[in-house]
Amino acid sequence: MRFIDETIIHVKAGDGGHGCIAFLREKFRPNGGPCGGDGGKGGDVIFLSDKQLSTLQDLPNNHHYKAKRGEHGKGKNCHGKNGDDFIIVPDTTNVSGFIKNLSDCPKSGLHNPIKNVDRYVLLGDICAKSAELMRDPEIELFFAKLIQRVMPKSINQCIGEVRVTRIFLENFAGDGVRFLARGFSNPGDHDGQQSNGYRWPFGSVVVIAPFNFPLEIPVLQFMGALFMGNRPLVKSDSKVSIVFEQFLRMLIYCGLSPKDADLIHCDGTTMGQLINDGKEHIRQLQFTGSSEVAEHLAIEMNGKIKIEDAGFDWKIIGPDYHPEWLDYVAWQCDEDAYNASGQKCSAQSILFVHQNWSENLLPKIKALAERRCLNNLTVGPVLTWNNKDIKTHIDALLNIKGAKVLFGNEELENHQIPEIYGSIKPTAIEIPIEELLSRNFELITTEVFGPFQVVINYNNDQLSIVLDALEKIQMNLTAAIVSNDLHFQQKVLGKTVNGTTYSGLRARTTGAPQNHWFGPSGDPRAAGIGTPEAIINTWSSHREIIQDFGPLNKDWKIPESQ
Repeated sequence: MRFIDETIIHVKAGDGGHGCIAFLREKFRPNGGPCGGDGGKGGDVIFLSDKQLSTLQDLPNNHHYKAKRGEHGKGKNCHGKNGDDFIIVPDTTNVSGFIKNLSDCPKSGLHNPIKNVDRYVLLGDICAKSAELMRDPEIELFFAKLIQRVMPKSINQCIGEVRVTRIFLENFAGDGVRFLARGFSNPGDHDGQQSNGYRWPFGSVVVIAPFNFPLEIPVLQFMGALFMGNRPLVKSDSKVSIVFEQFLRMLIYCGLSPKDADLIHCDGTTMGQLINDGKEHIRQLQFTGSSEVAEHLAIEMNGKIKIEDAGFDWKIIGPDYHPEWLDYVAWQCDEDAYNASGQKCSAQSILFVHQNWSENLLPKIKALAERRCLNNLTVGPVLTWNNKDIKTHIDALLNIKGAKVLFGNEELENHQIPEIYGSIKPTAIEIPIEELLSRNFELITTEVFGPFQVVINYNNDQLSIVLDALEKIQMNLTAAIVSNDLHFQQKVLGKTVNGTTYSGLRARTTGAPQNHWFGPSGDPRAAGIGTPEAIINTWSSHREIIQDFGPLNKDWKIPESQ
């Protein structure tokens, strides 16, 4: 089966008009020369691309297109009128239909999560069928190559994203998903009173998904919204929206009603218009993206938003050096910083290396980083930072006393990447720990969404400086404590507040485990992904119903007015 858009259209340019055969016959000029006019030029068929669209679904049912023919010539040298060109320009700026669908969704959602078992069975069946299709090597490769067309990742990274998505679907297909909305009961203040807690869908919700994981992230957020009883509207980043569109077509093929969701292809301005015009009907918005946009949306939505925005993620390598772990720790440092060209919100942005590791570890990280090349997309274009902005940031860092380039800080070789994108080799800049808490702290802890990290060496006496810095970092998403020293782990854990924190010699900053929370901490608007708890907290609201049946106290009487 195929999921890529295909359509056959028939186009024909307009015929030219016939020339007119005529001779001038006037008084005193009985034998004038030819005076027939030329026929008009036939119209051209012109296709104009629309960057807002990545689908053919908006083409009208009529697949035959013909430009106007030119008019015939006339006598007295009158040329026929040229035919009008036929121009196909899909109209995608009208958001009224999307707003109507938002308004039509009842406040109670598509179904009550704890009552409609049939709905859960249906969604579970759709997930099971979709997961089975994605086990087909041809379909798996189709989605992987589609991801690679729009997001610069190696084919192995893309296949990994497809497989993670499939596993999520398999988890959703299990019977346990029907109990996501499990309630609770508590005894009341007196006999006959009981409090029952339920989960309630928001109703009409919006998902705004990022570009860096064009399949995994929107699928997880979308399916979570559906299972909790909501009707979602999805907006993927316009650079990669074709990936989720093809996935949605597969869901519909597997039994999902097209009426259960909307997918919009548009730019940021159009989406802003939709949110502004439809915000009274949007009861919850899930946004993954930049902090600047997140803050704007939080104000626009009056707080009706769950956010997973940028993260300046740290890794600290403890004092317990184990030579047999050296290769592994070096490899995971390389992967966490430079996988997907560093374009992950969980990418390792700053690395604290204990002096016991520095001499042996840093050369290995450099060697691994230098293996990455454009040919296999183990490093590739940076889509949100251009070279000028990256260079400006690095130059500012290198102006810090004692700062130096460990490796990188060069353009990729033999590339044809447009100037609007970045094209930098994996880069690490070492900053002396004495400068960490200086006036340059904000500069040092600015996230570069690309293959870049800051490295800081420390010793036992300087651990307090590191901990003060970790406490001061505001963008808390993921973190890693690479150590099997329990005392060291507890010292760091007890002094820091972060989102998903991994601890142990295998600790990584990146990854969204299937059965664990993944998401930020310390922000009341923050939303995680991955676990049942994350799905529940993002896509439903706690509703508590207090039942009070009595009995009435036999000595009760009407009290005096108060």
